[in-house]
Amino acid sequence: MKTDIIIIGGGVIGSAIAHQLARYNLDIVLVEKESDICMGSSKANSSMVHDGYNVDSQKLKGKLVLKANPYFEKLCKDLYIPYVKNIGSIVIGFEDDDMKVMKEQMANGQKNGVKGLRIVGKEELRQMEPNINPEAMFGLYNPNTGTINPFELTRALAENAVLNGVKVLLNTEVQGVLVKNQKVEAVRTNKGVIEAKVVINAAGLFADKVAAMVENIDFEIKPRKGQYFLYDKKWGDYVKHTIYSSPTKISKGMIIVPTTEGNILAGSNAQLLDDKEDVSTTYEGLEEIYGKIISRIFPKLPRMGDVITTFTGLRAAATGEDFIIGYAKTVKGFINVAGIQSPGLSSCPAIAMMVEDLVRGLHYDLNFTEKGNYRIDRPKPIVLRDLSYEERDELIKKNPDYGTIICRCETVSKGEIIDAIHRPIPATNIDAVKRRTRAGMGRCQGGFCGPRVLDILKHEMNISPLEVTKKGKGSFVLAFNNKDLSLQEARRDHEKIVL
Repeated sequence: MKTDIIIIGGGVIGSAIAHQLARYNLDIVLVEKESDICMGSSKANSSMVHDGYNVDSQKLKGKLVLKANPYFEKLCKDLYIPYVKNIGSIVIGFEDDDMKVMKEQMANGQKNGVKGLRIVGKEELRQMEPNINPEAMFGLYNPNTGTINPFELTRALAENAVLNGVKVLLNTEVQGVLVKNQKVEAVRTNKGVIEAKVVINAAGLFADKVAAMVENIDFEIKPRKGQYFLYDKKWGDYVKHTIYSSPTKISKGMIIVPTTEGNILAGSNAQLLDDKEDVSTTYEGLEEIYGKIISRIFPKLPRMGDVITTFTGLRAAATGEDFIIGYAKTVKGFINVAGIQSPGLSSCPAIAMMVEDLVRGLHYDLNFTEKGNYRIDRPKPIVLRDLSYEERDELIKKNPDYGTIICRCETVSKGEIIDAIHRPIPATNIDAVKRRTRAGMGRCQGGFCGPRVLDILKHEMNISPLEVTKKGKGSFVLAFNNKDLSLQEARRDHEKIVL
């Protein structure tokens, strides 16, 4: 295969870059080693869109998050992405030392041009958050914080790129980058060699490994582990704003967030690791989160019972604690986009614009004329639970599959699951369906809908049920056909009797 540009990594950053470059007459290939996009850090973050009030504007990540924020509303409108623009955030203070930090943050936000920041007292704080711990004394209120669905953001960017001609190759792992005369020539993958003029390294936690394939590097990506609680929707209205604990040297603070889907998300701590694939949760880590933020700020939120799942995300923390975006030092045509931790999701539109400028700066013979048939949108996903009863009725009359509910917790229909399997980037396993439709994200966590989703995947993909996986790469859900096993046991019993 030959192409103009290869993007390595199908997270929110790689997808945003593909979306940005897809408007031009360029041949682009995005490769992702997993079975789906949004399988790394992008699928396990706080789902917040920051406005940059608490960033260092002298750092690259500070500059980019401030630039990116104004683009989110139109981007989400164009691509039908669930987005709550101004849910607002409050940093909660219990002690005098917290007030000092809040005043510093407010001054920093004002310096960054963020408007509306103010410190609220105990009485107003109680009005804004009726369920808050009465011992909370004050808070730093920022009206500009937003929340987003990170799965939908990543998927929407990638789907739009595909509709505009980008090729997305899943289960395609980069094994080497071929360089000749200090210039990139191709990428070697487990599925063959792809020749390219430009290689963009957006490989997340593994960006240092990919960068080291072309030259000696002076940075390292260390995973920073953060664990989360997700509460049942029955608690969805309990918290009104995004709530921060007081920040630390390595974190903006732990958070409690009302999600766009009506849950409450709480976390995360920060633990540096060496293992880039350790997404285990630990008793100690979860106890830390519950004790330091959840029970302290909202004492009535339970430790168990209505916590429908816990999970872990890994941030791609780079040496120097800043984004690394730029050309390789000794090889032309190779661009690193590395160390993209928070506020990476909030910065993705600006990161993509910066990468476009870097590609243009190579002065290669690339066609940057805009496509005449470029589309700014994607097919709007049908979400049954968001429709009125009248709209549901009309939809079901046209296609009865939308009247068959597969996931009762989240009101997901058979029609929506079939749609997900046939989208521009198809869902080919149970977790991919879950990320697109929320089937399996409800209180029972797939206990009811899991077998039904498996059956739909089997029929739509025309495969054996034994071939259906949870998340690709050998994660088979079923081990054997029970009837076949019974026949085998009967034959063995018969043979013993004969003998």
